[in-house]
Amino acid sequence: MEYYVEYQIDLQGDAALRRAAQSTYAPPTLPTDPLLTLFVSGLSFATNEETLRRQAERHGRVKTVTIVRDAVTGCSKGYGFVEFCSTRDARAAYQKMHRTSIDDKQILVDLERGRTMKGWVPRREGGGLGGRKESGQLRFGGRTRPFRGLSRPRSGQAE
Repeated sequence: MEYYVEYQIDLQGDAALRRAAQSTYAPPTLPTDPLLTLFVSGLSFATNEETLRRQAERHGRVKTVTIVRDAVTGCSKGYGFVEFCSTRDARAAYQKMHRTSIDDKQILVDLERGRTMKGWVPRREGGGLGGRKESGQLRFGGRTRPFRGLSRPRSGQAE
């Protein structure tokens, strides 16, 4: 027995859906260097910039630390960015800070993707790192299986 449910989204009556359907994503323009910036997620809501800075300074010289906060409440959203003074320091922190603990919470550290990967769109906008698992399911990539871009046939090979 099959059930079929038909529905139609009324874009005329719902302003939020209309804005979402017409939106486009553009990476932010920030004064920081994207190649020296690491994304840190899984932060405790009690973690502040000073605590994150002390943890990051164990691996190199830190230029700026930003924890993303809710615009209305001012509460932490649980993630932030750390900009280092050199690529060597950023690389060391990328390797050594991943899966360490700050304020009794395990953090995840990754490269900043929004300004370094052409065509990258955040997951909330329908993007992510893309790709498929061996089973064929969509996956969103990560450190262990990073995004490698769209595969194109090599010259001389059939499509």
